[in-house]
This record gives sequence, structure tokens and C-alpha cells, in this order.
Amino acid sequence: MKLTACLERALGDVFLLIGKECPFLLRDLLASEELAQVFGLPVMNVLRVFIGSPCGLNLRNILWHGFAAPHEIPPMYCSTMVVLTAGMGQLLRNYLQQSELSWAPRPLIALPELEGGAMFPEVTQEVVSVLEEVMKKSTFILRTMLPYWEVALIKFKSHRFADCAMLLLMQLETGLRHLFATINKCPQRLLTAESTALYTTFDEILAKHLNDGEINQLPLFLGEPAMEFLWDFLNHQQGPRVRDHLSHGEINLPEFPKGITDQLLAFSTVLLLRFVEEELASVFKEKAAIQSLVHLAEDYSARFHPMSLLRKQVLSCEESIRAWPLLPLLREAEEARLEGSSEINACNSLIIKITYELYHHIPENHCVFTDLDNLPIERCCTHVSHQVAASWVRRRQQWVEKTLRSRQRQNFVRMSCSIKLLSPVLLLILLLIALELVNIPVAHGKNTDEYQQYLKFLKSILQYTENLKAHTSPEKNKWIETIRLTHTALLRMWTFSEKKQMLIHLAKKSTSTAVL
Repeated sequence: MKLTACLERALGDVFLLIGKECPFLLRDLLASEELAQVFGLPVMNVLRVFIGSPCGLNLRNILWHGFAAPHEIPPMYCSTMVVLTAGMGQLLRNYLQQSELSWAPRPLIALPELEGGAMFPEVTQEVVSVLEEVMKKSTFILRTMLPYWEVALIKFKSHRFADCAMLLLMQLETGLRHLFATINKCPQRLLTAESTALYTTFDEILAKHLNDGEINQLPLFLGEPAMEFLWDFLNHQQGPRVRDHLSHGEINLPEFPKGITDQLLAFSTVLLLRFVEEELASVFKEKAAIQSLVHLAEDYSARFHPMSLLRKQVLSCEESIRAWPLLPLLREAEEARLEGSSEINACNSLIIKITYELYHHIPENHCVFTDLDNLPIERCCTHVSHQVAASWVRRRQQWVEKTLRSRQRQNFVRMSCSIKLLSPVLLLILLLIALELVNIPVAHGKNTDEYQQYLKFLKSILQYTENLKAHTSPEKNKWIETIRLTHTALLRMWTFSEKKQMLIHLAKKSTSTAVL
């Protein structure tokens, strides 16, 4: 498994000596003219037979997707791959000498520790001991595959965390595939990686629907917490995507985080316990460490789903903006603000009207964000918040030290006045985002024209925050322009709100049961 992953990564680096964009699929990479030019077509044909095609041995997919038991792969295949790889190294060296090209491998990924994304605590010896016993009793593990689990624990104990993670992921897929085929009553989906049939992998196992459109029963059986864990660690773009990175040779294996392996081991322990006789499972669960793991697994919620990340960002942005009024206002700025202006007054009036309208749609209980791609609006709000606060602190210090020129002093006074307007405006946008998100699951559908109008409205808010980000930068400091931009944006928000075409207007009354 490690050899095929590292070889795939190296072949991609060789491809980039000549080509521009490396193919994503291994079979396309092996069939490329660029690699044939470097290694020769006969060598690439041999490699395709071994790892590149379902019509050949297909060793890479058979191993990484957990189809082969330990005794089913003859040692001679591994020996042949090692010799072939070494020979390709010599061919590459000759090609580099003749072409006078330099080979610069792409940097490997160093996965960070999970920190806030971790659910389970560090795996202790007590947990490992329980897992060693559970493995022998759990029906989740096919008996022919038990040696893989045993080796995985050996690798963990010897601090070979990447090796352990590879074996665990491969065997989790094997067990879940068997469970998937059993629960959905489709035994044909247990087929190995054959050339004549689509074989079942994590992508299909974790999907909501089967290929025939029927509902996949596996998520209902495993429960939402287990599914959220699998999606977090395998699929979500902002998550570790451990299997993808490992199988494509993208990770620096010696630096693989122990924390990720801890999570996989702990999750596996809880999962295997579900397939042990109830009386025996109860004995294991009496142990404090195991009891804690089970409770944590039952309460798991997504860490890397776009909505989970967006919720954290919205709350962080709100906290940052709410700190603005704590900034001491200059006497000159206070006098200028008291003088007022028609545009600022108009903005304040619109803020009150829009806020009043939105408050009518706040659910009785707290609300949760679900099922929407990440919105860049919030990121711009966050950027503006941090940018304005940092700029104000810096200019304030220069004001106190009397190092500002006359024009800079006037601009700082304008900035101080603008902060009093921008703070409620950005909070208003965050409130709008939160209410729209919470109403997605219960909102009625829109027709094509309404959808286009709604998209246009969201883009206008995004454009406003992007312009705000530019105008409040230290390089521009266009604070008078921000007031004009804000007035225009608030007018758009109020006009669109009056059309009753936002999700808060289209939502069913069941929003009061949502949870934030």
C-alpha cells in the first residue's frame, strides 16, 4: 500500500517535468504520453497491468479498498513492484541526464494536529488492551482480515502512526462494505474490484442514496454521530481527508499526527463494540475509559462540515465586532458624530427598520446551520473587523504620540465616526446570514426567476463587504466612501426584504423547533 501510494506521487512529479497539470486518476496518469516519453511504453504497460487497470491485477485498488486478505497477495507481486520501481529510478536518472532537466518533487503535506477538531482523548494502554480483545469477538471484522487489525495495533505501539492509520482505514472500509451490502440487501455489492462491475467504496457506502435511487440504509443504522465522524475524517474538504492524502502519497509519513490515529482507533473501538454480544459489550463498557469513549461517540457532531466551520466563524466575527464600541472615541470624533450627516442618519434609520424586520423571524429556540456551501460574505466581514480594529489601534497610538500629519488626523476622525456606523451594519449582515442559514431546511422552493433574484441579492451583499474590505485597508483609508457604500447596501437589503423573497419569508413555521 505504501509503495503504490509513494509511486503514484513520484510519477506525478515526473509527469510535471513535461506536462502542466497532473491527472487526478492513477489510470490516466499511467496512460499519459508524458510518462511513456520518460520511461518508455513497455515499462508503463507493465505498470498498468500491476496497478493501473481493473483489467489487470489492479493491486492498488484491491489493497487500498480492503478487498484482499493477507494471504491473497503473493509476495512475488511485491518483489516485482520493488524491482520495477528501482528500475524506473534508473530510467529517470538517464532521462534527466539526457534532457538536462532538474526534478523537483512537490512538497509533501504535513497534516496538523486536530486540536479543536478532536473528539476522543489520547488512546491509552487500557483502550488498546480492550480493542485487542474486542477484535477477536466483533462480527464487524471478517476473520480473514483479523491479521490486518493485529498489525495495525503493532504499528501503533511502535509509533508507526501512518502505517496504523492506513490499515485501519482499509479495514473500516471492508467492514462497512460488508455491513452496507447486508443492510441494503444487495450481496452483489461485495464484489471485489473486478473489471466488469463497479465495486463498492467509501463514496457509495457513505452516500445518502444507492445507485438505483433507493435510500441507503447504512447511515440510518450507524446513526448520525458515526456518519458525521466518517464524513469529517474522510470527505469534508476542510477536514483531514486522511484516506485521500495517504492513498495518493501526499503525506509526509514520519510526521503523521498521532492525534489522527488516536481518533481512528477510538472510533474503531466504539464501532466494533456494537457488533459484540450484548453481555460481553456491557463488561467492556464498565471500564471508565471505554464508557467515556462511547459517550463521546454518541454526542459527536460535525467539526469540518462547512456549516460547522461557518458557525464558528460567524460567532468569532460577531465577538470581534462587538468589541468595537469598547474602543474609546476621540473628543473630536464625538463632536463630529454629534453634528451628524443626512447619509449617516439615513443609514441608522435603515438599520433600525431592517433589524426590526429580521427580529420577527428569530426562532423561539436557538438555531443550527445546516446544508449550505460556505459563504464568502462572512469571511469578508471577519477581515473587515480585524482590519478596522488593528488600524484603529495603530492610528490611535499615533494620535496620542502626535505623529500624524494634518490630513491623517482628519482621516482618523472620519474613521472613528465610521466605526460607530460599521459596527451595527456588520452585525446586521451576520444576523441576516444566520437567519437565512437556519431557514434553509424549512424554506419552500424558489422558481428559476426567484432563485436568480435571490442570488443577485446575495452577490450584492458580498460585493459590499469586498468593497468595504478594500476601502478600510491601511493603503486606502476611504472612510467617507464607506458611508456611501453602506447606505447603498442597506437600501438594497431593505428593498429586497420588502419583496418577501428571502428564506426567512419562505420558511415554514416549524423554524421554532430548530436548534442553534
